Amino acid sequence: MEQVRVSWDELIAFCSRLFQRLGLSGEDAQITASVLVAADARGIPSHGVARLRRYIRGIETGQMLPRASVEVVFETPVSLVYDAHGAMGAPVSVRAMESVIRKARTSGAAFCCVRDSNHFGIAGYYAMMALPENMLGLAMTNTAALGIPTFGRVAMYGTNPIAFAAPADEERAFVLDMSTTVVTRGKIEVYERLGKELPEGWAVDRYGRPAKDAHSLLEDMLYRAGGGILPLGGAGEEFGGHKGYGLAVMVDILCAVLSGAPFGPALADTPESSGRVSHFFGALRVDAFRDPQAFRRDMDRMLRALRESPPAEGATRVYFAGLKEFEHEEACRRLGIPIPQETYAQLCAIGREYGVSPPPVSAPASYSHGEL
Repeated sequence: MEQVRVSWDELIAFCSRLFQRLGLSGEDAQITASVLVAADARGIPSHGVARLRRYIRGIETGQMLPRASVEVVFETPVSLVYDAHGAMGAPVSVRAMESVIRKARTSGAAFCCVRDSNHFGIAGYYAMMALPENMLGLAMTNTAALGIPTFGRVAMYGTNPIAFAAPADEERAFVLDMSTTVVTRGKIEVYERLGKELPEGWAVDRYGRPAKDAHSLLEDMLYRAGGGILPLGGAGEEFGGHKGYGLAVMVDILCAVLSGAPFGPALADTPESSGRVSHFFGALRVDAFRDPQAFRRDMDRMLRALRESPPAEGATRVYFAGLKEFEHEEACRRLGIPIPQETYAQLCAIGREYGVSPPPVSAPASYSHGEL
Protein backbone atom coordinates (compact mmCIF):
# COMPACT_ATOMS: atom_id res chain seq x y z
CA MET A 1 0.00 0.00 0.00
CA GLU A 2 1.37 3.42 -0.97
CA GLN A 3 1.84 5.53 2.14
CA VAL A 4 3.41 8.77 3.28
CA ARG A 5 4.65 9.82 6.70
CA VAL A 6 3.37 12.86 8.50
CA SER A 7 4.63 14.43 11.72
CA TRP A 8 2.49 13.51 14.73
CA ASP A 9 2.32 17.14 15.91
CA GLU A 10 1.59 18.48 12.41
CA LEU A 11 -1.25 15.99 11.96
CA ILE A 12 -2.84 16.96 15.29
CA ALA A 13 -2.44 20.66 14.45
CA PHE A 14 -4.16 20.18 11.07
CA CYS A 15 -7.09 18.27 12.58
CA SER A 16 -7.41 20.76 15.45
CA ARG A 17 -7.54 23.76 13.08
CA LEU A 18 -10.13 21.95 10.97
CA PHE A 19 -12.34 21.16 13.96
CA GLN A 20 -12.18 24.78 15.08
CA ARG A 21 -13.38 25.81 11.59
CA LEU A 22 -16.27 23.40 12.13
CA GLY A 23 -17.28 25.13 15.35
CA LEU A 24 -15.48 23.29 18.15
CA SER A 25 -13.79 25.28 20.89
CA GLY A 26 -10.01 25.31 20.85
CA GLU A 27 -9.84 22.84 23.74
CA ASP A 28 -12.41 20.44 22.29
CA ALA A 29 -10.79 20.61 18.85
CA GLN A 30 -7.41 19.71 20.37
CA ILE A 31 -8.90 16.77 22.30
CA THR A 32 -10.77 15.40 19.28
CA ALA A 33 -7.72 15.74 17.07
CA SER A 34 -5.46 14.08 19.64
CA VAL A 35 -7.78 11.07 20.01
CA LEU A 36 -8.08 10.58 16.23
CA VAL A 37 -4.33 10.83 15.64
CA ALA A 38 -3.62 8.52 18.59
CA ALA A 39 -5.46 5.77 16.70
CA ASP A 40 -3.16 6.13 13.68
CA ALA A 41 -0.10 6.35 15.93
CA ARG A 42 -1.09 3.13 17.69
CA GLY A 43 -1.59 1.30 14.38
CA ILE A 44 -5.40 1.44 14.33
CA PRO A 45 -6.05 3.45 11.14
CA SER A 46 -9.69 2.35 10.97
CA HIS A 47 -10.34 4.79 13.86
CA GLY A 48 -7.89 7.50 12.85
CA VAL A 49 -7.89 10.48 10.50
CA ALA A 50 -9.53 8.42 7.76
CA ARG A 51 -12.73 9.11 9.75
CA LEU A 52 -12.44 12.89 9.36
CA ARG A 53 -14.93 13.06 6.49
CA ARG A 54 -17.48 11.14 8.56
CA TYR A 55 -16.99 13.55 11.48
CA ILE A 56 -17.44 16.50 9.14
CA ARG A 57 -20.69 15.06 7.79
CA GLY A 58 -21.89 14.39 11.33
CA ILE A 59 -21.32 18.01 12.28
CA GLU A 60 -22.85 19.37 9.10
CA THR A 61 -26.01 17.27 9.49
CA GLY A 62 -26.42 18.08 13.18
CA GLN A 63 -25.77 14.54 14.36
CA MET A 64 -22.64 15.75 16.15
CA LEU A 65 -23.06 19.05 18.00
CA PRO A 66 -19.81 20.96 18.53
CA ARG A 67 -21.20 23.24 21.25
CA ALA A 68 -23.63 20.91 23.04
CA SER A 69 -24.09 21.48 26.76
CA VAL A 70 -23.23 18.30 28.66
CA GLU A 71 -25.47 17.69 31.68
CA VAL A 72 -24.85 15.71 34.88
CA VAL A 73 -28.14 13.86 35.45
CA PHE A 74 -27.12 11.60 38.34
CA GLU A 75 -24.19 11.58 40.74
CA THR A 76 -22.96 9.80 43.88
CA PRO A 77 -19.48 9.68 45.42
CA VAL A 78 -18.64 6.71 43.17
CA SER A 79 -20.83 7.24 40.09
CA LEU A 80 -21.88 9.72 37.44
CA VAL A 81 -24.31 9.79 34.54
CA TYR A 82 -23.78 12.42 31.84
CA ASP A 83 -26.28 13.32 29.15
CA ALA A 84 -24.07 14.56 26.32
CA HIS A 85 -27.03 15.94 24.33
CA GLY A 86 -25.32 15.01 21.06
CA ALA A 87 -21.87 16.37 21.93
CA MET A 88 -18.66 15.29 20.22
CA GLY A 89 -17.64 11.94 21.67
CA ALA A 90 -13.97 12.55 22.45
CA PRO A 91 -14.20 15.70 24.61
CA VAL A 92 -17.08 14.42 26.73
CA SER A 93 -15.30 11.09 27.14
CA VAL A 94 -12.04 12.69 28.26
CA ARG A 95 -13.93 14.72 30.85
CA ALA A 96 -15.92 11.70 31.98
CA MET A 97 -12.71 9.73 32.53
CA GLU A 98 -11.15 12.69 34.35
CA SER A 99 -14.21 12.74 36.61
CA VAL A 100 -14.01 9.06 37.54
CA ILE A 101 -10.29 9.41 38.23
CA ARG A 102 -10.99 12.34 40.58
CA LYS A 103 -13.71 10.39 42.36
CA ALA A 104 -11.52 7.28 42.57
CA ARG A 105 -8.78 9.29 44.30
CA THR A 106 -11.23 9.76 47.16
CA SER A 107 -13.41 6.66 47.01
CA GLY A 108 -11.00 4.05 45.64
CA ALA A 109 -13.15 3.35 42.57
CA ALA A 110 -15.64 5.23 40.44
CA PHE A 111 -17.70 4.73 37.28
CA CYS A 112 -19.47 6.93 34.76
CA CYS A 113 -22.09 6.39 32.07
CA VAL A 114 -22.40 8.84 29.17
CA ARG A 115 -25.58 8.76 27.10
CA ASP A 116 -26.56 10.50 23.83
CA SER A 117 -22.95 10.91 22.73
CA ASN A 118 -21.11 10.23 19.47
CA HIS A 119 -18.20 8.18 18.15
CA PHE A 120 -15.33 8.51 20.64
CA GLY A 121 -12.40 6.95 18.76
CA ILE A 122 -10.30 4.21 20.35
CA ALA A 123 -11.49 3.00 23.75
CA GLY A 124 -7.92 2.42 24.89
CA TYR A 125 -7.21 6.16 24.88
CA TYR A 126 -9.53 6.63 27.87
CA ALA A 127 -8.57 3.50 29.79
CA MET A 128 -4.92 4.59 29.56
CA MET A 129 -5.71 7.90 31.24
CA ALA A 130 -5.80 6.01 34.56
CA LEU A 131 -2.25 4.64 34.25
CA PRO A 132 -0.30 7.68 35.58
CA GLU A 133 -2.55 7.62 38.66
CA ASN A 134 -1.63 4.07 39.73
CA MET A 135 -5.14 3.06 38.74
CA LEU A 136 -6.75 0.43 36.54
CA GLY A 137 -8.73 2.00 33.71
CA LEU A 138 -11.84 0.74 31.96
CA ALA A 139 -13.64 2.15 28.93
CA MET A 140 -16.28 0.83 26.58
CA THR A 141 -18.92 2.06 24.15
CA ASN A 142 -21.85 0.64 22.31
CA THR A 143 -22.30 1.29 18.60
CA ALA A 144 -24.96 1.02 15.95
CA ALA A 145 -26.17 -2.56 15.55
CA LEU A 146 -23.62 -4.37 13.36
CA GLY A 147 -23.07 -7.66 15.20
CA ILE A 148 -24.84 -10.96 14.60
CA PRO A 149 -25.98 -12.97 17.64
CA THR A 150 -25.00 -16.61 17.81
CA PHE A 151 -27.26 -18.61 15.44
CA GLY A 152 -28.70 -15.35 14.03
CA ARG A 153 -28.46 -13.43 10.74
CA VAL A 154 -29.74 -9.97 11.72
CA ALA A 155 -27.54 -7.41 13.50
CA MET A 156 -28.74 -6.98 17.10
CA TYR A 157 -25.86 -5.21 18.86
CA GLY A 158 -22.78 -3.15 18.03
CA THR A 159 -19.11 -3.96 17.72
CA ASN A 160 -19.14 -2.75 21.35
CA PRO A 161 -15.42 -2.40 22.19
CA ILE A 162 -13.91 -2.92 25.62
CA ALA A 163 -10.61 -1.42 26.83
CA PHE A 164 -8.78 -2.24 30.05
CA ALA A 165 -5.44 -0.77 31.16
CA ALA A 166 -3.19 -1.83 34.04
CA PRO A 167 0.16 -0.19 34.94
CA ALA A 168 3.46 -2.03 35.17
CA ASP A 169 6.89 -0.84 36.30
CA GLU A 170 9.68 -1.52 33.78
CA GLU A 171 7.45 -3.31 31.27
CA ARG A 172 4.93 -1.50 29.10
CA ALA A 173 1.46 -1.24 30.56
CA PHE A 174 -1.06 -3.94 29.76
CA VAL A 175 -3.64 -2.31 27.47
CA LEU A 176 -6.40 -4.50 26.09
CA ASP A 177 -8.44 -2.64 23.47
CA MET A 178 -10.74 -4.89 21.49
CA SER A 179 -14.08 -5.07 19.78
CA THR A 180 -16.44 -7.82 20.87
CA THR A 181 -16.95 -8.74 17.22
CA VAL A 182 -14.38 -10.54 15.08
CA VAL A 183 -13.48 -7.20 13.46
CA THR A 184 -14.82 -3.66 13.50
CA ARG A 185 -16.76 -2.01 10.70
CA GLY A 186 -13.67 0.15 10.14
CA LYS A 187 -11.76 -2.97 9.16
CA ILE A 188 -14.50 -3.89 6.68
CA GLU A 189 -14.24 -0.35 5.28
CA VAL A 190 -10.48 -0.80 4.84
CA TYR A 191 -11.11 -3.95 2.79
CA GLU A 192 -13.70 -2.09 0.71
CA ARG A 193 -11.19 0.68 -0.06
CA LEU A 194 -8.58 -1.90 -1.04
CA GLY A 195 -11.04 -3.93 -3.11
CA LYS A 196 -10.17 -7.06 -1.14
CA GLU A 197 -12.44 -10.03 -0.51
CA LEU A 198 -13.42 -10.52 3.12
CA PRO A 199 -11.89 -13.53 4.88
CA GLU A 200 -14.38 -16.26 5.69
CA GLY A 201 -15.40 -16.10 9.33
CA TRP A 202 -15.60 -12.31 9.61
CA ALA A 203 -19.21 -11.71 8.68
CA VAL A 204 -22.38 -13.15 7.19
CA ASP A 205 -24.66 -11.77 4.50
CA ARG A 206 -28.41 -11.12 4.75
CA TYR A 207 -29.07 -14.86 4.39
CA GLY A 208 -26.61 -15.91 7.07
CA ARG A 209 -24.01 -17.14 4.57
CA PRO A 210 -20.31 -16.15 4.75
CA ALA A 211 -19.99 -12.59 3.43
CA LYS A 212 -17.24 -11.98 0.87
CA ASP A 213 -17.97 -8.60 -0.69
CA ALA A 214 -17.17 -5.72 1.69
CA HIS A 215 -19.21 -3.13 -0.23
CA SER A 216 -22.38 -5.24 -0.29
CA LEU A 217 -22.03 -6.05 3.39
CA LEU A 218 -21.57 -2.40 4.35
CA GLU A 219 -24.61 -1.41 2.28
CA ASP A 220 -26.75 -4.15 3.81
CA MET A 221 -25.70 -3.19 7.34
CA LEU A 222 -26.32 0.52 6.71
CA TYR A 223 -29.80 -0.04 5.30
CA ARG A 224 -30.64 -2.90 7.70
CA ALA A 225 -31.17 -5.44 4.97
CA GLY A 226 -29.69 -8.19 7.15
CA GLY A 227 -26.23 -9.59 7.66
CA GLY A 228 -23.44 -8.27 9.82
CA ILE A 229 -20.21 -8.98 11.66
CA LEU A 230 -19.77 -12.17 13.67
CA PRO A 231 -19.00 -12.11 17.41
CA LEU A 232 -15.55 -12.94 18.77
CA GLY A 233 -15.17 -16.68 18.26
CA GLY A 234 -17.13 -16.64 15.02
CA ALA A 235 -20.33 -18.40 14.02
CA GLY A 236 -21.94 -20.95 16.32
CA GLU A 237 -20.58 -22.19 19.64
CA GLU A 238 -17.76 -24.49 18.54
CA PHE A 239 -15.07 -21.80 18.85
CA GLY A 240 -16.75 -19.72 21.55
CA GLY A 241 -18.77 -17.31 19.44
CA HIS A 242 -21.45 -17.23 22.13
CA LYS A 243 -18.85 -15.75 24.51
CA GLY A 244 -18.13 -12.79 22.23
CA TYR A 245 -21.88 -12.37 21.82
CA GLY A 246 -22.29 -12.30 25.60
CA LEU A 247 -19.53 -9.72 26.03
CA ALA A 248 -21.16 -7.47 23.43
CA VAL A 249 -24.48 -7.58 25.27
CA MET A 250 -22.66 -6.85 28.55
CA VAL A 251 -21.29 -3.65 26.98
CA ASP A 252 -24.80 -2.63 25.92
CA ILE A 253 -26.00 -3.19 29.49
CA LEU A 254 -23.25 -1.08 31.09
CA CYS A 255 -23.28 1.70 28.49
CA ALA A 256 -26.95 1.97 27.63
CA VAL A 257 -29.35 0.05 29.84
CA LEU A 258 -27.61 1.36 32.96
CA SER A 259 -27.85 4.97 31.74
CA GLY A 260 -31.32 4.79 30.18
CA ALA A 261 -30.07 5.10 26.59
CA PRO A 262 -31.01 3.31 23.33
CA PHE A 263 -29.35 -0.05 22.70
CA GLY A 264 -29.20 -2.87 20.18
CA PRO A 265 -31.15 -2.34 16.94
CA ALA A 266 -32.49 0.98 18.27
CA LEU A 267 -29.06 2.41 17.43
CA ALA A 268 -28.49 3.09 13.74
CA ASP A 269 -25.98 4.86 11.52
CA THR A 270 -26.87 6.97 8.51
CA PRO A 271 -24.97 7.49 5.26
CA GLU A 272 -23.80 10.82 6.69
CA SER A 273 -22.82 9.95 10.25
CA SER A 274 -22.55 7.42 13.04
CA GLY A 275 -25.50 6.98 15.38
CA ARG A 276 -25.77 8.52 18.84
CA VAL A 277 -24.13 6.11 21.27
CA SER A 278 -23.37 5.67 24.96
CA HIS A 279 -20.16 4.99 26.89
CA PHE A 280 -19.02 3.54 30.21
CA PHE A 281 -15.83 4.45 32.09
CA GLY A 282 -14.22 3.22 35.27
CA ALA A 283 -11.14 3.76 37.41
CA LEU A 284 -9.93 1.64 40.34
CA ARG A 285 -7.10 2.68 42.65
CA VAL A 286 -4.55 -0.11 42.97
CA ASP A 287 -3.78 0.89 46.56
CA ALA A 288 -7.37 0.08 47.47
CA PHE A 289 -6.24 -3.54 47.09
CA ARG A 290 -2.49 -3.63 47.73
CA ASP A 291 0.77 -1.66 47.60
CA PRO A 292 0.98 -0.13 44.07
CA GLN A 293 4.72 -0.71 43.71
CA ALA A 294 4.37 -4.37 44.62
CA PHE A 295 1.52 -4.62 42.10
CA ARG A 296 3.70 -3.05 39.40
CA ARG A 297 6.55 -5.47 40.12
CA ASP A 298 4.18 -8.43 39.85
CA MET A 299 2.79 -7.01 36.61
CA ASP A 300 6.38 -6.88 35.32
CA ARG A 301 6.87 -10.53 36.21
CA MET A 302 3.66 -11.54 34.47
CA LEU A 303 4.18 -9.47 31.33
CA ARG A 304 7.86 -10.33 30.99
CA ALA A 305 7.05 -14.03 31.28
CA LEU A 306 4.47 -13.68 28.52
CA ARG A 307 6.79 -11.64 26.32
CA GLU A 308 9.70 -14.07 26.77
CA SER A 309 7.65 -17.25 26.32
CA PRO A 310 8.64 -19.42 23.31
CA PRO A 311 7.06 -18.37 20.00
CA ALA A 312 5.29 -20.88 17.80
CA GLU A 313 6.99 -22.24 14.71
CA GLY A 314 6.94 -19.54 12.03
CA ALA A 315 6.42 -16.74 14.56
CA THR A 316 9.17 -14.45 15.83
CA ARG A 317 7.75 -13.02 19.06
CA VAL A 318 5.05 -13.35 21.67
CA TYR A 319 3.28 -10.10 22.62
CA PHE A 320 0.97 -9.06 25.42
CA ALA A 321 -1.96 -6.70 24.86
CA GLY A 322 -0.78 -3.18 24.07
CA LEU A 323 2.87 -3.98 23.35
CA LYS A 324 2.60 -3.76 19.55
CA GLU A 325 0.76 -0.46 19.86
CA PHE A 326 3.37 1.07 22.19
CA GLU A 327 6.15 0.03 19.82
CA HIS A 328 4.22 1.49 16.90
CA GLU A 329 3.83 4.77 18.79
CA GLU A 330 7.57 4.96 19.45
CA ALA A 331 8.34 4.47 15.77
CA CYS A 332 5.76 7.10 14.81
CA ARG A 333 7.35 9.67 17.11
CA ARG A 334 10.72 9.07 15.42
CA LEU A 335 9.67 8.62 11.81
CA GLY A 336 6.24 10.20 11.49
CA ILE A 337 2.83 8.57 11.26
CA PRO A 338 2.25 6.43 8.15
CA ILE A 339 -0.89 7.52 6.29
CA PRO A 340 -2.26 5.78 3.18
CA GLN A 341 -1.78 7.94 0.09
CA GLU A 342 -5.53 7.88 -0.52
CA THR A 343 -6.22 9.10 3.02
CA TYR A 344 -3.61 11.84 2.67
CA ALA A 345 -5.26 12.96 -0.57
CA GLN A 346 -8.57 13.18 1.34
CA LEU A 347 -6.91 15.31 4.01
CA CYS A 348 -5.62 17.67 1.32
CA ALA A 349 -9.07 17.90 -0.26
CA ILE A 350 -10.67 18.61 3.13
CA GLY A 351 -8.01 21.23 3.81
CA ARG A 352 -8.81 23.01 0.53
CA GLU A 353 -12.54 22.96 1.33
CA TYR A 354 -12.08 24.56 4.74
CA GLY A 355 -9.05 26.73 4.13
CA VAL A 356 -6.70 24.71 6.34
CA SER A 357 -3.21 23.89 5.07
CA PRO A 358 -2.67 20.11 5.04
CA PRO A 359 0.14 18.64 7.11
CA PRO A 360 3.36 18.39 5.10
CA VAL A 361 4.67 14.98 4.10
CA SER A 362 7.91 14.17 5.89
CA ALA A 363 8.79 11.05 3.89
CA PRO A 364 7.28 8.24 1.78
CA ALA A 365 6.48 5.10 3.72
CA SER A 366 6.12 1.40 2.95
CA TYR A 367 4.08 0.07 5.83
CA SER A 368 1.99 -2.80 7.03
CA HIS A 369 0.52 -3.18 10.52
CA GLY A 370 3.19 -3.96 13.09
CA GLU A 371 6.17 -2.64 11.16
CA LEU A 372 7.47 0.71 9.93
